[in-house]
Amino acid sequence: MATPLFALPDVADDAAHAARALDWVGMRGIALPLRLRSDDGTTVLVPASADIGVDLAKADARGIHMSRLYLRLQDALAAEAVTPGGLRRILEDCIASQAGLSTSARLTLRYQQLLRRPALASDNAGWKAYPIEIDSHMGPERLAITLALSVDYSSTCPASAALARQANAERFSADFANAAPSSTQVVHDWLASPRGLAATPHAQRSRADVRVLLRTAFDELPVVALIDGIEHALGTPVQTAVKREDEQAFARRNADNLMFCEDAARRVAGVLVAHDRVERFDATVSHFESLHAHDAVARVSGSGAAAG
Repeated sequence: MATPLFALPDVADDAAHAARALDWVGMRGIALPLRLRSDDGTTVLVPASADIGVDLAKADARGIHMSRLYLRLQDALAAEAVTPGGLRRILEDCIASQAGLSTSARLTLRYQQLLRRPALASDNAGWKAYPIEIDSHMGPERLAITLALSVDYSSTCPASAALARQANAERFSADFANAAPSSTQVVHDWLASPRGLAATPHAQRSRADVRVLLRTAFDELPVVALIDGIEHALGTPVQTAVKREDEQAFARRNADNLMFCEDAARRVAGVLVAHDRVERFDATVSHFESLHAHDAVARVSGSGAAAG
């Protein structure tokens, strides 16, 4: 690279007009590769978006050294997998890069977590993408890491299922009105009971949006563990590869997991309460109604299990 004939001006060193400290200064929406650890212990690069910023604690300084943040960020995230310890090192380095101008830093990462999911009944499998956001903040006192993720699932309304069973039972009684009364009443009662609906057509797509404050005394971020736990608790995560036998198995799962949004919120909360890496959580479930023109939504918050 050619050396400039004259020193380049740096107006960032000028005194600030109307001097005062600023809470955050930085960049939003930086495109970069993010290194993640896979299940087999190897690492892979995935496309990601990052926000990085620091406070400007020195009131009379005109601005921060923004290019230093950019260069440190892209080098660090491509070099090692994302871990609580790695995030701490990045944020401490960003603060140090400002040469006394800053005392805290925040980094937000957004990417898609790809997981390969087996079909319910056939031998097929497919990939599913989960939106992930990792927000890390390093201040004078502690490192705080918040993990946000979303899980899509199917929900079948318990009230609708009960009304459907009753309608089926009434139609049976009408169509077989001339049959022996004792036998028709038994079948009518069976059709009207939960046993009378072994499967339901896939109903409305729903989503669980989860945000957790993590305990940072762990080596790994529990992204996959939280996704797996939430999907298992809900019972009806959306599928990837689907043959007829998979669709029937999914219909059976929907009938076995009838739920209002309140039920779904409690299931999700049960997973988060029991997780030893979760300090605090906030979860919102949204059922995108097929009956109404509006959505049904429930929100729950609380604390995770005490660290052992």
